Amino acid sequence: MEPKNLVIVMADEHAGRYTRYGGHPIVQTPNMDRLAGRGTAFTDAYCTSPICMPARAAFVTGRYPHDTGYVCNATPYDGRIPGWPNTLAEAGIPVTSIGKLHYRDETVDSGFDETILPMHAADGTGDVFGAIRQSAPLPVRYGVRQVAEQVGTGESNYTEYDRSILRATLRWLRETAPTLDQPWVLFVSFVCPHFPLTAPEEFAALYDPQTLDLPKACRPEDWPAHPWYDAFRAAYITDTFFDDDLRRRATASYFGLVSFIDSLLGQVIDAIDASDFGPDTRIIYTSDHGDNLGVRGLWQKSNFYQESAHIPLIAAGPDVPVGATRRTPVSLVDFYPTVLNATGLTGPDSSVNDDARSLFAIAAEPDQADRVVFGEYHAAGAVNGVYMLRRGPWKYIHFANMDPQLYNLEADPEEMRDLASDPAFAPILADFRSELEARLDPEGVDARIKAAQLEIVNRHGGVEAILSRGSMGATPPPGAGAARLRSGL
Repeated sequence: MEPKNLVIVMADEHAGRYTRYGGHPIVQTPNMDRLAGRGTAFTDAYCTSPICMPARAAFVTGRYPHDTGYVCNATPYDGRIPGWPNTLAEAGIPVTSIGKLHYRDETVDSGFDETILPMHAADGTGDVFGAIRQSAPLPVRYGVRQVAEQVGTGESNYTEYDRSILRATLRWLRETAPTLDQPWVLFVSFVCPHFPLTAPEEFAALYDPQTLDLPKACRPEDWPAHPWYDAFRAAYITDTFFDDDLRRRATASYFGLVSFIDSLLGQVIDAIDASDFGPDTRIIYTSDHGDNLGVRGLWQKSNFYQESAHIPLIAAGPDVPVGATRRTPVSLVDFYPTVLNATGLTGPDSSVNDDARSLFAIAAEPDQADRVVFGEYHAAGAVNGVYMLRRGPWKYIHFANMDPQLYNLEADPEEMRDLASDPAFAPILADFRSELEARLDPEGVDARIKAAQLEIVNRHGGVEAILSRGSMGATPPPGAGAARLRSGL
């Protein structure tokens, strides 16, 4: 692949199903649609861990959370393990980030030549509350009531931050990019549609809440019977603050925020198209993870249902198939070889992770539906570690020391029928269990990570001290303070 400029645009909490090009009948995403029309859409793309810091660390390092130790929002990326920006910098390739990074702080050796308007972990530590996972019941996160309280129309500090990211991006494309005499990489990272679910008027007006369906399986009697989710909902009590009217309004606001991000992406695309370097620039759009949006009584992310783990991913530009779709499963760890491949540093399969491959190489090949992608979750609300394997039509979800789940996504795309307890599927279940154990010891990794998180908890004064400080809401953008609600409220 000939070296070209590369722009990666990442959203936060954008679930892959909420795109018009992906088949959603309501959400309006005209700019994502046109990007997909001139490039390749990956229909089966997944986050590596469905929460911000581990997902973004895997994205930049190309390695899995259990391998790096970046496992939860109390273990922000600290530069200890070099990522693809470091590799680019060592090779003298210009590489810049604008917007959310969610690293420890600005002193981290991120590899970027410049980090513009970076968002990092609150107080340099992040969500220590979420590292309290050593025993059940998990502490209740009363702060999640903010998700319900902030549903509405208007501007939030997140939409304002995203507008500033856009302005800085357009300025960089206009003033800096033309001065570079070699291929460069630009990472643009927005924070919407991450809550607060407050959508700007122009985009909120696109969706009438009263015309929207309620989230599927939003009644307790329809929730899947599984102790892991029971423990999660007992800690994340978000759904208790919602009634049906608010569920519909929250859905409309989220859709509005998706269209808001689509508009920002469109302005980035337009600026590239209007430039002299446009024909020599590849663009990728994706998200760090999805959002449950009230489905099964769950909100935000933190599990491996499609709403939470499946993400949008589109690539376009020179040498990328036009108007194509790829069913080959891919994940965020694939970005490491993708960036190196796009800039001419390596071939399509060079990576620090044997699983990872260049997205551009995958786009150029026929579908490989049997490719396996792996994910794991060891963060807030998880009484035990969770592991996912996706291969062909099957999704296997393994809960440490608990019964697994098994779904056939071709026959049951809404994941309403867990097949794990059906004896007819025992051979498939056993095959996936063997494949997972060939990668790691799921129960052993769970115990090791909980022990490391206990050390973090103790370094911050212990459980009672952390509980007295309260759980935090969304990470504040630059210049804003972290909002916390005390656990006893």
